[in-house]
Amino acid sequence: MWKAAVDGQVLHFELAGINNQNFIMRDAETGSWWQQVTGEAIQGPLKGRRLELVPWDEVSFALWRRERPDSRVLRADARYAEHYAAADWDQDMDRYPTVVPPPPGDPLPPRELVVGVEIGGEAKAYPFAVLAERSPVVDEIGGVPLLVVVGEDGKSVRCFDRRVDGEALDFYRLPGLAPLRLVDARTASEWDFAGRALAGPLAGRELARVRTLKDYWFDWRLYHPQTRLYAAGLSSPGD
Repeated sequence: MWKAAVDGQVLHFELAGINNQNFIMRDAETGSWWQQVTGEAIQGPLKGRRLELVPWDEVSFALWRRERPDSRVLRADARYAEHYAAADWDQDMDRYPTVVPPPPGDPLPPRELVVGVEIGGEAKAYPFAVLAERSPVVDEIGGVPLLVVVGEDGKSVRCFDRRVDGEALDFYRLPGLAPLRLVDARTASEWDFAGRALAGPLAGRELARVRTLKDYWFDWRLYHPQTRLYAAGLSSPGD
């Protein structure tokens, strides 16, 4: 998600094309073309400029509504129903070949869903299936200790800096609880999926959110060629 303004000028975007199955936007004000995945203008008067990121959260509606019951919802407009993607659009896309062929020995299928994290120039991809099985996952990228956790819906994922007062915490999931609850090994405080401590010595504290991108493996690897891969027993490109 990007701010639709450059140097104070609000831009209005429309579909210009598809590049490697990524949305290419054209702004009406300058005619520049922008790449969805990077927010960079790749052609036109604003070539080389980048849109400013806006924090986003890719979670199920049920989980979002539970955390923010007063939220407004953007509803589909029936007048343009024929222009919306079908509910099974992702299944249709699976039948299309990827533009960039996978390298020999690629450890994942091209359309394996991964959760990508980039910090300090270092990138790492977490296969979503692995996260769902092992959540929560504690790791470190670019010197930042991370907590990656999948919600109890098995679809939503969030990533946090797991330091509190400069000390990295290890987390475990409390079994059989919904909503999801985590506990840290140092203080036995209980934490929720929003990264907030609800009970224990750290009650009221909140972990800092780390931006993630849920993406196809082939696409993440294309824009992060030196990415490492979190997956037991599999080789990591760039290692």
